[in-house]
Order: sequence, then structure tokens, then C-alpha cells
Amino acid sequence: MIKKWIFLIVLVILGFLLFYNPNFKTIAAGVSILLFGMITLEEGFKVFTKGPLRSILKKATDKLYKSISLGALITAFIQSSSLVSVITISFISAGLISLAGGIGLIFGANIGTTATAWLVAGFGLKINISILSMPMLIFGIIFSFQKNNVFKGIGNVLTGLGFFFLGIHFMKDGFEVFKEHLDLTAYAVSGYAGVIIYTLIGIFMTSVLQSSSAALALVLTALSAGQIEYENALALAIGSNVGTTITALIGSVGSNVSGKRLAVAHLIFNLVTGVFAMSIIFPLAKFVNYLSHLLGIAPDDYTLKLALFHSIFNVLGVLIMIPFIKKLESFLLRVIKDVAVKDIDEPKYLNKAVLEFPGTLISSLQKETKYLFENAIYEIVAHSVNVHRSEIESDLNSKKLVKKSKSELDVNVRDLYTHKVKTIYGKILEYATKAQTELNLSKEQNKRISEIKIANRKMVEIIRDVKELRRNILLYTDSDNKYIRKEYNNFRRIIIKVFRAINKFKLDEDKETSYIELMEMRKTAKKASRKGNKTINELIRKNLITTDMASSLVNDHDNVYDMIKKLIQVGELLYSERDSILEAV
Repeated sequence: MIKKWIFLIVLVILGFLLFYNPNFKTIAAGVSILLFGMITLEEGFKVFTKGPLRSILKKATDKLYKSISLGALITAFIQSSSLVSVITISFISAGLISLAGGIGLIFGANIGTTATAWLVAGFGLKINISILSMPMLIFGIIFSFQKNNVFKGIGNVLTGLGFFFLGIHFMKDGFEVFKEHLDLTAYAVSGYAGVIIYTLIGIFMTSVLQSSSAALALVLTALSAGQIEYENALALAIGSNVGTTITALIGSVGSNVSGKRLAVAHLIFNLVTGVFAMSIIFPLAKFVNYLSHLLGIAPDDYTLKLALFHSIFNVLGVLIMIPFIKKLESFLLRVIKDVAVKDIDEPKYLNKAVLEFPGTLISSLQKETKYLFENAIYEIVAHSVNVHRSEIESDLNSKKLVKKSKSELDVNVRDLYTHKVKTIYGKILEYATKAQTELNLSKEQNKRISEIKIANRKMVEIIRDVKELRRNILLYTDSDNKYIRKEYNNFRRIIIKVFRAINKFKLDEDKETSYIELMEMRKTAKKASRKGNKTINELIRKNLITTDMASSLVNDHDNVYDMIKKLIQVGELLYSERDSILEAV
């Protein structure tokens, strides 16, 4: 509700300014074009967030210096710290990178975002960039109409850059015209009072624009046109840094607790950096003057000086915070806690944040499905045949284990399905369907999601199968008839063997060998099924079991071997070595 009111107020103020001061429209149009360019630029770079990004992030976030460097490099390249924040929150929510690694990326993003100031001050304001923007727009649109996703991405990047430069051109012209009618320098405030006021204005401006890069571009063009004082521009730059955390906080709303921790870390870092920069703003400005002289920057080239100031205080902020990263991480883990340990029927890995990128969503779907199999399906099936999971995972011979496990385990399959499987199964299907209908997936990614859906459907079918089997296991494993007892214990043994084969396939580093063994188990089950049919026919022919026993045995025989086939298929789909994010676009 508050967000809607703020949006409405901004629209009213904007409408008022455009109506009563038509000269303002060129600046407003420039800001709008620049923002549209940045949105298009982000969309273009999103195409390239596929491919080997997961591998790069995992390798680059195991050390702090790597994560900071990567964050700075990516942000400087894609010109959007907001996109880096969203990517990082999405990856943390999916459990792909650690909180410490995410913090490093965010710290680096703050350094990388200073590239925008250098681009605008050193390039955008020095030449007539509207001449460059036109070819970029022409080629960008041509590429955007191509069917190939890579070409579309290149097209969006070129179009975004074209609009970005065109926006700067309009903003620059707008301020030149605007100063003929109104001199904003008349509202300059000197001293620390001005620092505080203009920092707050910078925070507000960035919160409205939802982009520190756009806010800084606006400040630089106004400064270039002489519409704001250099001293106040420094404070606006500090405010733009603090204001950008709003984007991260909004992005964390749909994320899990890890994403929220990262957003708060981003806020703390930018607040500390901002307060530090405000406290030493005047000595820092003198230091910038000294460096400018050494670097050959003209004394009156305030735009380049502002870019230098922006870079220095961001780098200083990172250097100040580095020694406290471990303490910051401990603080966040202590203060922002999981509300409670979630039951199996609540998603552990699925949340709105993972929907940002196909790779993170697929990774979350895989993890959620594996969690469901390992913590619900496994337990339900094992307990239904009166065996504990720990016993299956022991070294005890299956025949001895079946003989040892005679006591009936208390398990209600229907109740367990309702409370442990049904809800999360629905959530997995919901997110999988969203991915296939709303996201731009590669063929390999789409295929992987279909496989995940199949695995989940098979698991639900396994629950149905074991529910039928459970009733007769209770009836016949303690029967006085040794023949029927033996057949049902054989069912139990083959189920134990299948789970052991799946566990080995899951844990074994040599996937190729364990996969062959899993496939051999499938063949063994088929042979056992044929042998079982012959045995059942013989038992019936010799009247060794009753008619009721024969009827149950025939039905359960087909049921068990169908369930075994599904268990092996689920194991194969879930634990084959795949990486959905590494697959080609």
C-alpha cells in the first residue's frame, strides 16, 4: 500500500513539473530514455547469465578476494549493480553460493558500479554521443529480431547502450535549456548541513529511479551543466550509493532467509560506507583534488573529479568492511534466523527469488525433489515393509535383515502422503510449470524440468503402490503359511536391495560404474519377476497357498516389480550427473 502511494505521489509531482515547467520535459525524457536503456541492457545481459555461470560463481566465491573481484568485474561490464544483486540473491536462495561469497559479490558490485561514473564523465559528457547511439540502436534492433537467443541478447545490449547514451544526450541538453529559466545552484547548501540534505536527496532520487547508475548519470549531467554545486554533487553521489540498497531489499522480499540476510548485509555495508564518506567528505574532497592534479585532471573538470571521488569512497568502504566480514556474517546468522525448521510439506528451496533465472530455478527444483525423495518417499516405503532406513543403509545382509526386522512399524501411508507429500508435490509442479511457460528455457533445460516432473509423478505412484502392498505385508509376514511368508519377505528383500543400489548410485563418485550396477539391478528385478511368476503358479498348482493368498500374491507381485522399476527410474533421474545451469543456451 505504501509503495502504491509513493508511486502515485511521484506521478503527481512529475505531472505538475511537466505542466508548469515545459522546459523540464527534455530532462525527464532523457532520464526516461536512459532508464529504458538500462532495463534493455539488463535484459540483454540476462541471456548471458546462463552457460557456465554457476561453475564460475562457485569457484569465484570460495575466496573473498575472488568474489569481490568478480562482483566488481561483472558490474562494471553489465553496468548494473541491481542485476548483480538480484542474481546473487537468486543464487543464494537456491543454495548455489554461500552467504560469505554473496557478501563478497555485493562488496565488489559497489566498486564495479563506479565504472558508470567514469563512462558518463569521461566519455558521455565529452563528445556528442548521440552520433554513436544511433548506429547502436540500428544494429541493436536488427539483432533483436533474430530468433537466436545469443543474437537477441547482443541486440538488447546494443539497444540498451544506444538508449543509455541517447538519454545522457537529452539530459545534457535539457539542463542547458533549463538553466536559462531556473538556476538550481541558488538552492545550494554548504557545510555539513548541505552534506546531510543532499545525501538524503540522493537516497530519495535513487529509490525512485531504482538505479544508482541512473541517479549518478543525472547528477553528473546536472553538474556538467553547472546546475548543482560540486560540493553538493559529492553528497548526492553518497546518497545514490545508499539508495541502491532499496533494490536489493525489494529483491529479497520473495527470497528465503539467506536472501534476506544478504540484502541486510548490502544495506549495512552501504550505510557504513555512506556515513564514513559523509564524515570525511571535505578531507576526501581535498585528497581528490590532489590525485586529480597527479592524474592530469583539470581543476574545473568537476565531473571527472566526482567519478574519482565515487571510486575512492567505494574502495575505502570495502577496505574498511573486509576485516569485519566474518563478524557481519555471524551477526546476520544470529539476528535473521529461520522462523522454524520447515516440515517436509513446506518448500525448502523454492521461493520467488529463484524464478529470476532458469538455472537457479532448475537447481532448486532438483534439490526440492531430492529432499522429498530422501525424507518422505524413502521413509514411507521403508517403513511400509517394516524396515528402518538406518537398517537399509547398514552392511547387514538383506536376508538377515528381513529375518531380523519382524516387528510391525507404525506407519499410515495415506496420512503420510497427505501431510508429507501432497503439498510439496503440488508446489514442485507449480514452479516447474511456471518455468516452462514463463521462462526462456533452452531445450536441455526444458527437458530437465520435464524429467523432474516425471520423477515426482513416479514418486506419487510409488506411494500408491506401497499403500496396496502394506496391507498384505502386515497380514502375511507373520502368517503360519511358510510359503506365503517367504514370498512377501522376498518382496521386502528386493526393495531393500533397490534402495541400496540407489544409495550407492547417489554417493558413488564413479557414477559410470554405479549406474551400470543400477541398470543390472533393473535386469535382476525383471528376472526375479519372471521367476516369481513361475513360483506363484507352482504354489497355486500344488495348493500350497489359499485362494485369497494367491489373489493377493499375484496382485502384489505385479505391484512390487512395477514399484521397483519406478524407484530405479527416480534414482536415475535424480542422481545422474547433470548441471542444468551449465547446459548450453
